[in-house]
Amino acid sequence: FFEMLGNFSFGDYFKTEAITWAWELVTEVLQLDRDRLWVTVHVSDDEAAAIWRDEVGVPAERIQRLDEDNFWRMADTGPCGPSSEIFWDLGPEFGAEGGPAVDENRYVEIWNLVFMQFDQRPEGRVPLPSPSIDTGAGLDRCLAALQGVPTVWDTDIFRPLVAAAERATGVEYGGFPGTDRDVSLRILAEHGRAMAFLVADGVVPSNEERGYVLRRIIRRAVRHAFLLGATDAITPALTDATVNVMGAAYPELERARESIERTVRREEERFRQTLERGLDMLDDLVRQGDISGKDAFFLHDTLGFPIDLTGEIAGERGRGVDLEGFQERMADQRARALEAHRASGVHAAPATDAYRELLDEIGPVEFTGRSELETKAKVRGLVRDGTRVSSVDAGDGATQVGIVLDRTPFYAESGGQVGDTGTITTDDGAVVAVVDTQYGLPDLVVHHGEVLEGTITEGAEATAQVDEVRRDRIRRNHTATHLLHWALREVLGTDVKQAGSLVAPDRLRFDFSYHEALTAEQLERVEDLANAEVLTSAPVRHYETTKEHAEELGAIAFFGDKYGDLVRVLEAGEHSLELCGGTHVHSLGFIGPIKILSEGSIGANLRRIEALTGDGTLAFFRDAEHALARSAELLKVGRAEVPERVERLMAEVKQLRGELDDERARQAVSESGDLAAAAVDGIVVARRDGLTNDTLRKLALATRDALGSGVVALAGLTPDGQKAAVAVAVTKDLVAGGVAAGAIAGDAARAVGGGTGKQPDVAVGGGPKADAIDEALALLTTGAAAAVAARTAAS
Repeated sequence: FFEMLGNFSFGDYFKTEAITWAWELVTEVLQLDRDRLWVTVHVSDDEAAAIWRDEVGVPAERIQRLDEDNFWRMADTGPCGPSSEIFWDLGPEFGAEGGPAVDENRYVEIWNLVFMQFDQRPEGRVPLPSPSIDTGAGLDRCLAALQGVPTVWDTDIFRPLVAAAERATGVEYGGFPGTDRDVSLRILAEHGRAMAFLVADGVVPSNEERGYVLRRIIRRAVRHAFLLGATDAITPALTDATVNVMGAAYPELERARESIERTVRREEERFRQTLERGLDMLDDLVRQGDISGKDAFFLHDTLGFPIDLTGEIAGERGRGVDLEGFQERMADQRARALEAHRASGVHAAPATDAYRELLDEIGPVEFTGRSELETKAKVRGLVRDGTRVSSVDAGDGATQVGIVLDRTPFYAESGGQVGDTGTITTDDGAVVAVVDTQYGLPDLVVHHGEVLEGTITEGAEATAQVDEVRRDRIRRNHTATHLLHWALREVLGTDVKQAGSLVAPDRLRFDFSYHEALTAEQLERVEDLANAEVLTSAPVRHYETTKEHAEELGAIAFFGDKYGDLVRVLEAGEHSLELCGGTHVHSLGFIGPIKILSEGSIGANLRRIEALTGDGTLAFFRDAEHALARSAELLKVGRAEVPERVERLMAEVKQLRGELDDERARQAVSESGDLAAAAVDGIVVARRDGLTNDTLRKLALATRDALGSGVVALAGLTPDGQKAAVAVAVTKDLVAGGVAAGAIAGDAARAVGGGTGKQPDVAVGGGPKADAIDEALALLTTGAAAAVAARTAAS
């Protein structure tokens, strides 16, 4: 995390002004020595070079031309253009003479001017109609030049952070250019600063998006502290130093100091355990060679050891990682994640050229749905299969169409709220069932529908009508999410922040940051508070104002959300005040009863509540009442006696299962003599299905005792047939000779998607991959034979 200064010009001033103003600021305001400044331009940019030389007065020998380093692109297509950079010369003691083209260690870039003057198209590059400027200056690098220090780490805003890292690790910082230990201390300082700002902005460690960035930063810092020999938590000291240095400039840091400390400490303590386990195994693996995809996946999936950290550590030791093999094993997880994303109801309309053309042609679509559910409109565009068409007929075999109107009451999916459905009817008889509403591009609402009758044509006059019953259910759920958010903060504290939501007609889902599961009492309190607000039937105000006014009112805004100069504020009763652009009820009483269905974890420090409102809640209570009545009927007791009767039945079942497990164990152990008698060269490898992990362990130990000397390796499916279990037992004489049960069982356990302990005499484990049981048995056979052979050779 470094700070960047910047300014933009869109079609206003261009190269001459940008270059001369940059030089004025650097030399007259910052008063940097002109003789220590160098400039680069693109090889093709004669205009910029001439401005630097003739108008600014930079000597020609200190203007250098570079190629790709001085050309900026947004992507393969789109805006692009040459750039020009200003470099600061640290001095001859830091490298070779000759400017940034010769030595970028000595010559440090402090300023970058991007001249966006072209549009890169597939067929070639054309000039932009309004050339633009994008300026970027490194605050930290400018500060280093002003303070006369060689690196940003030596400035007065970074040196206290490096000092905090020194105190936390007991390692002294050496300075420029720096050893590996100095690099680790710099990483601790920079990562400590980054994690403090992220947590203050409401980010919590998780395995997704910005939460994963924070988690990786914390884990990388912990790993470098570990390399420096630190045994105690170091992240709280790093973030505390950041608040001390930067809290005056960024007051939100001071306000969140305690929350930052709790969050980073908790994540560090969790990861230290993972780090110790993973490093132990990784050390063994890198000594043997490159890391296989299977081993990298095991580290990631079973031990929680991040793949990027595996790659970083392996690279430091000259080893590679089979990332392709790792990704193959991650395919199932990615598929599940994609399916979960689809299930969340988030579907983006494709940003096709047709939609871009329509937006340029008609401008933003007017949304009328806050005041009416039926609107007279005009069909301005039809898009089918990504192509703009003039008409779509109900009988032509291709009835799916994206419809763009000039104005619409349909709400397009955004902010967690699903899109509206309904009908579009044209004056000339076409009827379209709208099944979803999305943004084709920002400000361009697209109605996705099916032509049921007639022919819909571009230019037709139409009536757009939203499904009112469905919209009412959606807005009940949406306003209820705001009440639940307020209630959660009342019960759990203001550390709770929204982390996502889904507002649908049948339910609501609210994700929030919190470090532990809620108790039943806390959930009841949240539900009671929200329903108490509903019972007030207080008015709901939803209005537009400036962002500054909304902040003065105390409206809650969310990290990661984008807000313009004008925002919509939702006042849901007396207590809830947030920014929100969705559709809402007019009074809290319209929501009806709120019922929380579930609360659970969706990742580290992330929780999810699902709930119902209105008629959904009533249907839930009715179904529950029917289920209770049916249960009472089957149990032949009154409704109030159902829990007590169920408890007695569960106790009876538990007793019977215990007796059954004991009998299975007795039967299994009784065959230990037969298994031992079938040993080959002191090795028993066998499959036994239908046994629990504990019973398989007992059978392995009994067979080992009957064997006298040797290895017993068993595998089989658990009683439910859904998982595989592995058990290995080794006699004491072989253990004394270096044979370890955990080493023999490890590969087999990983093959079935799990792991085992590292005990030398007995190891038990397993995993969910029941179909890999044969592979596990083969690995047990190979492992046991290799271990015994090695022991025999050594003796």
